[in-house]
Amino acid sequence: MKGSSDTKRAPNAGATAENGDVGGEEGIDLDLRPGGMLVQKREEVGFKSAGPMIRIKVSYGSSIHDISVPAQSTFGEMKKVLAQETGLEPQEQRLLFRGKQKDDEEYLHMVGVKDMSKVILLEDPESKERKLEALNRDHSISKACEAVASVKTEVDKLAEKVSALEMAWRGGTKVADKEFVVVTELLMRELLKLDGIKAEGEAKVQRRIQVCRIQSLVETVDNLKARNSNPFSDSSKAVSVSTQWETFDSGVGSLSAPPPMPSTNETQHWEHFD
Repeated sequence: MKGSSDTKRAPNAGATAENGDVGGEEGIDLDLRPGGMLVQKREEVGFKSAGPMIRIKVSYGSSIHDISVPAQSTFGEMKKVLAQETGLEPQEQRLLFRGKQKDDEEYLHMVGVKDMSKVILLEDPESKERKLEALNRDHSISKACEAVASVKTEVDKLAEKVSALEMAWRGGTKVADKEFVVVTELLMRELLKLDGIKAEGEAKVQRRIQVCRIQSLVETVDNLKARNSNPFSDSSKAVSVSTQWETFDSGVGSLSAPPPMPSTNETQHWEHFD
């Protein structure tokens, strides 16, 4: 093969043209990378312009990227190549040459970019800010999920206590009212913890699930307590205790006492005998 070239043709390829361009439809185009490594030329970047290839040094942070592009390509086409090298999408890139930012439509050769020229790559500030916000949001959701998981662990333990109380009551054991009061207070503490967790996305869904669990367990304890107080009453006529929940903006329910039952005025009718 004549002369030095950045682009080479694999064996059985067509004839080699001037400046290292290759002709023919068979064979594989190869790029010569720094260090003499040959890699298959990327086909995804479609350059509208032909011509000799030039090597450009692109400074991105503390890294230097050597890329090869046609001398008459645009900065927009150059960004597509850099997207493969850096992971930055073209719309997230800002390219500076000789201290000035270049538009995508500008041609390299028209502004003086030559072989071994240096171009500076910066990440778009708005893009960087969006990524930072997304990172903080993900971190916040992760912390919220951990907090909800911690509450879930405690609720699981309390659910076992509620089951034990129910088994004792069904077994005919008289349970002290204090046992029901303690479990209810512990459940309400976990509900308050959930109320203090700022959650979004999946964490919000998990928090809501635990809120519903706690509300259901509290109502179960209330019913058990009422039946335990009067174990000999007819179960078909047992009073069903319904706990009323007040919902706040956070979506978490808070326990509130049921309204007092309306007073009943009794009238006694006496039968008079002669």
